[in-house]
Amino acid sequence: MSSILPQGAGYGVVVGMGLFFSLVMIGITRLQTRYTSHKISSAEEFTSASRSVPPGLIAAGIVSAWTWAATLLQSSATAYKFGISGPWWYASGATIQVLLFAMIASKLKSHAPYCHTFLEIIKARWGKVAHLTFLFFGLGTNVIVSLMLILGGSATVSDLTGMSTVAACFLIPLGVSVYVISGGMRATLVADYSHTLVLYCILISFALVAYATSPIIGSPAKMWDMLVAASEKNPISGNAGGSYLTMRSKSGLIFGVLNIVGNFATVFNDQAYWQRAVASNPRTSVKAFLMGGIAWFGIPMGIATSLGLSAVALAHADNPLITLTSSEVSAGLPAVKAAAALMGQSGAIAMLILLFLAVTSACSAEQIAVASIFTFDVYGTYINPNPNEKQILWCSHVTIVAWSLFIGALATGFNYIGVSMGYLYELMGTLLGSAVVPIAVCITWRRANGTGAVVGAVCGFVAGVAGWLGITSALNDGVISIDTTFGDYEMLTGNLLAIGVGGIVTVAWSLARPQEFDWDITRAINVQAGNGTVTRGEGESERGSVAESPAEKDDKLAAERADAPVRESTTDEREAQATDMADELRDLAKAFRFASWSALTLTLILIILIPLPLFFSSYVYPKGGFTAWVAVSLIWLFSGLLLVGIYPLWEAREGLKNIFYGIMDDVRGRRHE
Repeated sequence: MSSILPQGAGYGVVVGMGLFFSLVMIGITRLQTRYTSHKISSAEEFTSASRSVPPGLIAAGIVSAWTWAATLLQSSATAYKFGISGPWWYASGATIQVLLFAMIASKLKSHAPYCHTFLEIIKARWGKVAHLTFLFFGLGTNVIVSLMLILGGSATVSDLTGMSTVAACFLIPLGVSVYVISGGMRATLVADYSHTLVLYCILISFALVAYATSPIIGSPAKMWDMLVAASEKNPISGNAGGSYLTMRSKSGLIFGVLNIVGNFATVFNDQAYWQRAVASNPRTSVKAFLMGGIAWFGIPMGIATSLGLSAVALAHADNPLITLTSSEVSAGLPAVKAAAALMGQSGAIAMLILLFLAVTSACSAEQIAVASIFTFDVYGTYINPNPNEKQILWCSHVTIVAWSLFIGALATGFNYIGVSMGYLYELMGTLLGSAVVPIAVCITWRRANGTGAVVGAVCGFVAGVAGWLGITSALNDGVISIDTTFGDYEMLTGNLLAIGVGGIVTVAWSLARPQEFDWDITRAINVQAGNGTVTRGEGESERGSVAESPAEKDDKLAAERADAPVRESTTDEREAQATDMADELRDLAKAFRFASWSALTLTLILIILIPLPLFFSSYVYPKGGFTAWVAVSLIWLFSGLLLVGIYPLWEAREGLKNIFYGIMDDVRGRRHE
């Protein structure tokens, strides 16, 4: 079958845009180095952006990291398979984890303000065995997430352009590694912001074409008519009346549970989200995660409501404009084919760019996360316990390149054996879910027992895999294959057993044998780096603290040795810092309460109060109700654009103005210092 776009378009986007963003990152890095106090030569700046990033940029980074290929492709596939319940369960089932992580972010800033990774907290609290156990789950999460990104992205590029899937599997992560190494954490967040801005604009364009300008569909009313016809021609088993216009979908509800469980694992176990909490300004970390979660909801909801339902209408019309096999649906191609059918080559190009931006943004987040884990939890813990700045940066850079090659090779292998993005998406909870509760209680519960956490994680993993394979064998006459293990009940069993057993064992063990813990132990993690990172007093700017360079630290140390009276001022500073820390802890306690109420209330609304009454009532949306559904999805997309597209620019207005004035000084021949 011929592709919609020429093969050169695939290489042009993957290689050309990769090089373009590398140049952009180099430019951002030079501007940052020359006109701001943040220097990329600092390891703290490279890995954690000096822990001073404002909430708008962090929220954009969260949206970027959480917008996988699966977000765009798999969400639309759920709309194609289940009807309107698919977009809702995908969006709500993957939003609540980010909202609830706001609570974790608050506790992180309170209990371990200077850590680099969540694994450092586990080692400081529970020791080496726990550290190695959760290192397995942390890296396992990075492997599965990266595989889904590369498999989804390469499948789409290959389908649209005919580009070699193997070439895409390697070129996508390698292209990303170039610009990640060039920029570090802060510049990566800025690039993520630009990706997210373009992504929202393309998604809004797709929605407006599908529901306003397309001669094929062009309005919610016409879409409703086509979905009703599709329900009569190809009714969905388990849906009320076989309709695509109902939340009463048995398979949709099962997917919702799978989605909720699996995505807890890929947020709470993924260093990429801890990295954003680490990089955020302590006073605004909760705000950032709540904004990011609310904004992100509109992305899968919007694209699945527009392109996912369009694929249904176009594939099941009297004269079908597209055809989709079960393997193509599993690979997430309904959105791709719908975009090409509605908009022609321009739709295919927009989809190609959209997928490239989503994959590279999330891939960059995973690369920075893996680099931090290998640098601080492998190299810095078991190989060289006292690395200097140069060694930390060297290890980070080598890890990023090595990881790109490794994940490219692994994705190629999975592609050849027929494991798709959709398969991994539903399996991830079975393999990773047992670590969710142990990791969460490590930072939030003073009495959590380390032995119970390790036993819970291991037992949950074994129970999840055993239950998944066991029920597969029981329901399929002993046949265990990729096809038989991909069933709804098989995946559901493994997911529920993994997170359930892991959580029950951890909590029960901790209640039976509580271990009191002093949070001052975790507050002392990397406190030397923290003292260099946090600058309190008269010189502190509104935008947060600034990292000292190695030369500045050496000068300060020399001054302290040469001038004894400095010791007296150091004592005063420590007293001031203690007062500031007490105030900060009170602020963080308030932030945690706000995060708890906000996140739990939104979670209750999104997964209980709205979908379940509609499910149990077997309500089928009439034309007016469906029009309101479409309007809500569009409003959410525009609201997300305001939150993570417009607000970060307003937030950064002073910094951008300073950079502009600095450039003007250079142009006029004035030296900017």
